[in-house]
Amino acid sequence: MNINEIKSDLLSEKYYKVKHKSGLTIYVYPMVGYSSTYAIFGTKYGSVNNTFRVDNGDVVKVPDGIAHYLEHKLFESEDGDAFSRYAKTGANANAYTSFDKTCYLFSCTDNFEESLEILLDFVQSPYFTKETVEKEQGIIGQEIKMYDDSPAWRVMFNMLMCLYEKHPVRIDIAGTVESIAQITPEYLYTCYNTYYNLNNMVLCVAGNTDVDTVLSIADKMLKNCEYHEIDNIFEEEPDTVSQNYIEQKLPVGMPMLNLGFKETAGEKRIDEKTLGYTEILLFLLASSTSKLYRKLMDENLINSGFSYELMEGEGFCVTIFSGESHDPEKVSQIIKDYIRELKENGIDEEEFQIAKRATYGDAIASLNSNDHIANIIADFDFSDRELYTYIDAIANATLEDITERLSQMMDEEKSVLSVIKSE
Repeated sequence: MNINEIKSDLLSEKYYKVKHKSGLTIYVYPMVGYSSTYAIFGTKYGSVNNTFRVDNGDVVKVPDGIAHYLEHKLFESEDGDAFSRYAKTGANANAYTSFDKTCYLFSCTDNFEESLEILLDFVQSPYFTKETVEKEQGIIGQEIKMYDDSPAWRVMFNMLMCLYEKHPVRIDIAGTVESIAQITPEYLYTCYNTYYNLNNMVLCVAGNTDVDTVLSIADKMLKNCEYHEIDNIFEEEPDTVSQNYIEQKLPVGMPMLNLGFKETAGEKRIDEKTLGYTEILLFLLASSTSKLYRKLMDENLINSGFSYELMEGEGFCVTIFSGESHDPEKVSQIIKDYIRELKENGIDEEEFQIAKRATYGDAIASLNSNDHIANIIADFDFSDRELYTYIDAIANATLEDITERLSQMMDEEKSVLSVIKSE
């Protein structure tokens, strides 16, 4: 078992990567002087993975929402649930399902070894029966209905449904009441045995720990897994959007907007350099120090809740501007006009340098947070990215790099404005 030391000459820091004999990839990021420890155990399996094939076998299609459903069910066992076990160690535990991953996590200041054993045990111990699966349908059904009434949730998914015609990123992570009614123990075991193979998973621990401690627990708790080739299948996605505007009526104090720009996405996620360049560019475009933000604020078109993000995964990539405004259409037009002007006239050198320094500063500051470190390393493992390479890309970015990235992004013809207005 080789322990690979990953160093940053720029930061004079290091962490460790191990391919465990079980098949699991393990990262350990010791943080001197920290009293807390954070661990995340995740699988490269999310809501978009509803059609797949294993080892070139038959294609399997499962109900929408099953990854999220599986996350809920894994906490249960014949002897109780994992939260009751964590209560005895004092750890704060949670889990989440996104479009492309499912993760189980905890943080603690004491009893780290016992808490890590619990994490590795329950995630490897599925227990699904017809009765428990049916019981959960009502609980998750209520959760789905709650999100259906959430303006912030609906404004995003309405946008995604217009941006994407075929890709399952357009489908709610939890599925629908109708789709989860189709979930059976057999479906859950099929998905579990496919995606919860340790070769498809990652464990990342950061904070008050060391490699030897983590590996000794891994040796004790992990079951060896045979590698299997998983082929995620997606229908071919058109390069266009279905419509440029969508509106829904829900009770809101002020109209909400999501302006999304669809980017052509390949089978693999964007690399570290592209991600770093994108974050510099978006900071330059729409941070609270940008000309665009000041213009929108000066005209009383947005409030401090205005934000931006890049949402990307296997087969999808979207730049999103979101917020509240009494005139969403005007906000959208000003953003588009500003992007067009930037593409035509170029990026100001001084604005680029400010954005680069700020983005680099944020990246460095985030290394003070053990939960951020563990989460980003886990996510980067699933996307074949590496943390220090990403930070180096930001530090070494040039104006030409950012200009080239701008040319690939935010095509007005591939944009959707989603609005929620009061009834």
